[in-house]
Amino acid sequence: MTNQASAPDLLATAILAIETRAFPQDLHNWLAKSCHFDNITILAFFENRKPEVFLTHAAEGRVFERIGSHYVNGAYLLDPFYGLFRNGARDGLYRLTDVAPDQFQRNEYYKSYYERTTLVDELAFYCSPVSGVGVTVCIGRDATTASKFSSRDMASARDLAPVVNALVRKNWRTLRSEKDRSPESTAEALRDRLSAEKDISLSARQSEIALLILQGHSSISIGLTLGISPQTVKVIRKQLYKKCQISSQGELYYLIAPFLSRIR
Repeated sequence: MTNQASAPDLLATAILAIETRAFPQDLHNWLAKSCHFDNITILAFFENRKPEVFLTHAAEGRVFERIGSHYVNGAYLLDPFYGLFRNGARDGLYRLTDVAPDQFQRNEYYKSYYERTTLVDELAFYCSPVSGVGVTVCIGRDATTASKFSSRDMASARDLAPVVNALVRKNWRTLRSEKDRSPESTAEALRDRLSAEKDISLSARQSEIALLILQGHSSISIGLTLGISPQTVKVIRKQLYKKCQISSQGELYYLIAPFLSRIR
């Protein structure tokens, strides 16, 4: 029985399962024996297509209630862990609170999607097994225990990270993005959609800032990201809202959210 097997035995089973259909579950079994979490997600991000989900498991039904209908269909573009892939992060272990924008918990994506999952803490083992692909093994705490990862939990996860990422690299080394498709940037794609379907003509900078706002960046954070002053950000943001005929971040989200599912 899995619950009676030792962590080394379960690791050995996962190694033997590499490049078989059993690998995601066997990786989960070993991790569950090695550290405590309430839920797990294993998925891949790609340059020019939607994410592929390999495994989800949670006792709390709300955690993955909308992963297929919302997350994979566009909400992932606002996920801080997708940002790891988009920004070319190094292999390693990342905590959501360390990589999320400064106003993540105040943005509409958090309120309308993330908060409903009941997640209270997340860690991601992240690696890029091949160019154009990023794989995350996310473990989380949710309403099941309603507790965050402790410093001891973090230390255990850091010790596991090199092994987790080595296994992931070996198993998913054959994943590929669709090279025949142009890896158009999200901002450019959004700009094209708004122009074609809403007759809203944003500049390249305005579309960049629109996405950063929706990801949860403040004006100061946007300025640091783009290398411009916060005052310039505020001016462009005002111009953006005027073009879109809106007055708040919430309105911006509900204007743009329907287009996110059609960008990739």
